Amino acid sequence: MEAIAALIAQAGVDGRRPRTVLALLGDGRWWTLADLVRESATSRRTVEALLREVGLERSGDRFRLREPLIGLAGAAVAPADPVAHLLPGHADLLARMEELVAKAPRGRQALDHVAATADTVVRRALLLDARFWLEGARLLCVGDHDLTSLATAMLHPGVEVTVVDIDERILAYIAAQADRLGLNVRTRWADLRLGLPASAQSWADLAITDPPYTPEGIGLFAARAVEGLRDRERGRILLAYGASERTPALALKVQHALSQLNLVNEAIYPDFNRYFGAEAIGSAADLYILRPTTKSWPAVAARVDGFGAAIYTHGPQSVESTGSPVPAPAATGQAPEAPEVLVGEWPRDLLAKTPRARLTTWLAKPYASDPDRVAIAVPAGLEAALPRLLLATRAQRVQVTLAGPPKDLPADLLSPVYGLTADGSTVHAVRLPPPTTDEGRILRRILDNAHGKLANTWREALIKVRGELTKKQARAVITAVAPWADDVTVLELPAHRLQELPAAVRGSLTAPDAAGSPG
Repeated sequence: MEAIAALIAQAGVDGRRPRTVLALLGDGRWWTLADLVRESATSRRTVEALLREVGLERSGDRFRLREPLIGLAGAAVAPADPVAHLLPGHADLLARMEELVAKAPRGRQALDHVAATADTVVRRALLLDARFWLEGARLLCVGDHDLTSLATAMLHPGVEVTVVDIDERILAYIAAQADRLGLNVRTRWADLRLGLPASAQSWADLAITDPPYTPEGIGLFAARAVEGLRDRERGRILLAYGASERTPALALKVQHALSQLNLVNEAIYPDFNRYFGAEAIGSAADLYILRPTTKSWPAVAARVDGFGAAIYTHGPQSVESTGSPVPAPAATGQAPEAPEVLVGEWPRDLLAKTPRARLTTWLAKPYASDPDRVAIAVPAGLEAALPRLLLATRAQRVQVTLAGPPKDLPADLLSPVYGLTADGSTVHAVRLPPPTTDEGRILRRILDNAHGKLANTWREALIKVRGELTKKQARAVITAVAPWADDVTVLELPAHRLQELPAAVRGSLTAPDAAGSPG
């Protein structure tokens, strides 16, 4: 009892946390460590320190107090939640989200994925709906492993939702569920370190993100969220971030990163988000509501390129990684085969007179000239961008230097354009001869204009092949066979849409002129 009292006294005014842990332990229920951490929103270290001092009754990995602790435990009441009172009225939505979350792809540690509870996702949607007018509004999900997009679209069908994410599995899953449920959700591939997709820029009224919990990750994702807002006067950003009650200095660094973007903290809801995992921070995170100022956009423009590639807490792109940002062969000065352009980070003294382009610039707009040979250096952690980096050029030969041998070559995705081979950590892409079929010609034209709007390029190519179509009719045909093709570039398409593209092009060749609605 003395040891427990000492731990509680040490917590001072934050003593509600340990008292809540003790109250939960003594309420007669059986607990696992993970459940106790999440329910109390208290770090695992603090919970374990308490557990060492109390008498526990155990059953497998579950436990509870043998006897109640008179006078030491407090009431197990969480801080006020702004929308918890609304949750009982949405039991059906909660049940559907529990099923969707359970079936979603497992998180990837290298991307700092930790799944939020279905309860959390529904409360995010409820908060958006309660605080903002969503009818006709646009919501940008800057990363959405937690499926906030689906919950919001189901709760309020009047909102348009766009999801940008690097994880192809998540994008495919969200798109499949949105199609199945008839939800107004569109998906875009993006590595935010290389930029926000063109169709998501200046698009949204609201943005929500649960980014990597490093100052660099928070700063980058918040900056991309700012870039995604079209409403510069009234737009808002909802951001999840959590730190252990033992490490306030980490939260200070993150808040400093947000302050450097000139974002105003309108509200911070403590422990709003709960997770399966992340026990070091109590399986919980606060929810920030941020409002940009007129100074936010200049601050983003000045800082966004300086965040670097190391934004995660795990993997080759973690902030503590000591690896070189330049692929090994490039770092050692191994020269590519007579390139006309060097793309990415290459040693300064390597082919010093050869023109250079940054990866972000390469993806953002077509290169000024039409080089025949290109060499691209891709650092560790950015390998997912390989198909887009290749589609961003019309070069006859492209040599890509990776940090290590590729696990999988995107041969299927790029088969209409390139033949791919790998030699150690080097990928060679050789452009294929022009196709001879109508389908092949349309597909090649689309992929050769990867920076342009897909539907526009497709429309012009379709008219040239079919002849009898007007622009309106051709657009209607495309909308009928590929409703996801509107207002998107090839470089933003998730992999599953790129895989669907050949069949959709084939369908557009035979679809009736009046298919779909004029668009």
